[in-house]
Amino acid sequence: MASPSRVATKKPSAKTPPPAGAGRFYLLLGGAAVIGIGILAYLIFRPKEVSIPADVSILASDTAGFRGYVMGSDSAKVEISEYADFQCPACGSFEILQFDVVKRQLIDSGLVRWRYRDFPLPQHKYSRLAAHAAACADDQGKYWPYHRALYDNQGNWSFAGSATGLFRTYAGQVGLDVAKYDACMTSAKYAPRIKASMDEGTKLGVASTPTFLIAGRLYRGVLSSDTVAAIARAAAAQPTQ
Repeated sequence: MASPSRVATKKPSAKTPPPAGAGRFYLLLGGAAVIGIGILAYLIFRPKEVSIPADVSILASDTAGFRGYVMGSDSAKVEISEYADFQCPACGSFEILQFDVVKRQLIDSGLVRWRYRDFPLPQHKYSRLAAHAAACADDQGKYWPYHRALYDNQGNWSFAGSATGLFRTYAGQVGLDVAKYDACMTSAKYAPRIKASMDEGTKLGVASTPTFLIAGRLYRGVLSSDTVAAIARAAAAQPTQ
């Protein structure tokens, strides 16, 4: 008697291993995709470069009610105007090493009213952009904190390939609404104000930064806080004409 037939079962064959190097290929391909996505995201979301024109027309409305960035009492006996450039190393030296003492001894005491005027020198690539960024900070009531942030970080943004992103970073750090800051920068609306400030200084004889106007006289170069105090007190002692 014939034995019942059996259905032959096929043994599962072992999986063929991927060719040598295929795993590494896919790994590199995935890495390239991630890098590509990162580059695309950067190109989409990076801050747009901003340029502030220098040769602009100045309308009366551009400077109406604006004399500069003023710190101190309206009743101060002496007004000091500083014509300065945010990218000027000497201006940075005065701001970092001398101004805090000047503020404490002369401005906070009510003797001096300080008036900062933009005088961006043409050899400084980002100075006009910095002046405009500070003007946009002033729009939101943060001029002086932003002013100080520019000087504190002068050594970083002065030599950067682009200062636009750094200026935007400082805007966030001092508490600005960055979207409003961006719109202000893109508009370049304060270009005429900056030019008017430069024109004012030029007419007075300003040719370098920093230059200080105290009691009708120009003082060029970095002044020590002691020198500023001596000049201011001598001016305050003069009889009112």
